[in-house]
Amino acid sequence: MLTVALTGGIASGKSVIADILRDVGCYIHHADRIAHELMEPDKPAWKKIVAQFGKKILNEDKTINRSRLGKIIFSDKKEQRFLNELIHPLVHEKKKETIQKLEKEGRFNIFVSEAALTVEAGFTDFFDKVIVVYCRQDVQIKRLMGRDRISHKEAVQKLESQMMPEEKLKYADYIIDTSGTLQDTVEQTERVYRNLVIDFEMKHAP
Repeated sequence: MLTVALTGGIASGKSVIADILRDVGCYIHHADRIAHELMEPDKPAWKKIVAQFGKKILNEDKTINRSRLGKIIFSDKKEQRFLNELIHPLVHEKKKETIQKLEKEGRFNIFVSEAALTVEAGFTDFFDKVIVVYCRQDVQIKRLMGRDRISHKEAVQKLESQMMPEEKLKYADYIIDTSGTLQDTVEQTERVYRNLVIDFEMKHAP
């Protein structure tokens, strides 16, 4: 199986590309969904997060209020580092377990990990190929404001808390620019997929 990282900044369009790749037959592993599961009430990660940030981040049903937690970590690099260093290794272990299971089943040729912080977590070398999703900052800010219903200032703060897109591009085997139309993004993604099929064939060539 070919292992592929799909990464990029917040609100850059990763989920759209993941959907396209899933539709053409790739297995999509959503790191964010696994992180949610790890942070469910009374799970080990949940206990450590509550111990670090206090019960003020909890909803009435004991689930973590991601909006409250987000405001803390996007404004405090130290707290952001704590959360990342806790969650990333746990998510990565789950990822490896899934890959092993899929390889035994043999139903998929291409495994795609959709994870925003693959580069920051230092996991790029784990993958055969890295796709970096990129878009102009003005487009990114507009999408983020609409998606999260936040102000321009809050959107900029979130972007500034992350690695500069230009830095991530250095790790890319393939780049998909989502600044344009949806059709343009679809065409770029399909082109990258055709290359991934060739990469898979080369990896498994006798």
